[in-house]
Amino acid sequence: MEILLAQLVSGISLAAVLLLVALGLTFTYGQMNVVNMAHGELIMAGAYTTYTLERVLGGGREGLAFLLALPAAFAVAGLLGLAMERGLLRRLYDRPLDTLLATWGLSLILQQVARDLFGASNVQVTKPLWLDGAVTLGGVVLPWSRLAIAGLAAACVAGMGLFLARTGAGRRMRAVMQNRPLAAVSGVSTGRTDGLTFLVGAGLAGLAGVAVTVLGPIGPALGTFYIVDAFLVVIVGGLGRLSGAVLAALAIGLINAFVEYSTQASLAKAIVFMGVVVFLQVRPQGLFTFRSRGLA
Repeated sequence: MEILLAQLVSGISLAAVLLLVALGLTFTYGQMNVVNMAHGELIMAGAYTTYTLERVLGGGREGLAFLLALPAAFAVAGLLGLAMERGLLRRLYDRPLDTLLATWGLSLILQQVARDLFGASNVQVTKPLWLDGAVTLGGVVLPWSRLAIAGLAAACVAGMGLFLARTGAGRRMRAVMQNRPLAAVSGVSTGRTDGLTFLVGAGLAGLAGVAVTVLGPIGPALGTFYIVDAFLVVIVGGLGRLSGAVLAALAIGLINAFVEYSTQASLAKAIVFMGVVVFLQVRPQGLFTFRSRGLA
């Protein structure tokens, strides 16, 4: 029973990380059909923002640096994503293969910029003291750092849910995701909404970058470790569906944790990937899809 509980906690912990990483991609991919291979570099930008703030503030202020990094990383990654959308991707809408190639090239450029600014070697961000240690529940050790990531993921999901449901900008984002032509003829500025979507989606990736700094060293290739898993969560959950992303991240995290316990980490990832492929053969639209009305 204790082993079962331990794997359950491990799976939920992994799901929280996957959800944070994939949350921004859920909206940019779902709304604009942009295969953004540079999404991982937006995560990297958030991580290096945390590292920079820690160095600027000096030793002994890691807690303050971490808290300041949350809005700072959102702003840095968000503005970088907005510049990406305005300068490159706006010309490539509805051309998924072109966006894949363009953003893949952009990801290589951003990785090289990070090497030039911070060096090619990985660097360690010091965790705040209040994230050290763990709490024991039912014989299972729960690190405070993992609990903090789960809390941040829950806060981001709740915030995005309120934003989409209660604000005019959020409702416009939902309208464009569900039916872009109808939203355009109804007076919604789809271009401005696309820019806002990329700003918010990239900002969420920056928050994910702050979160992953407590898990280990960061480096220029940080984003490449998360980009495939992020796309799996988005595709399985259903394009642009917040609830789908939550359930997909939870399912992938739990399956990965239990399979890894019986096999190896690399084999577990392969089995999860094969399971996703089989699932998409049965339900290619993902767990959830937008309902629409058509003529009989």
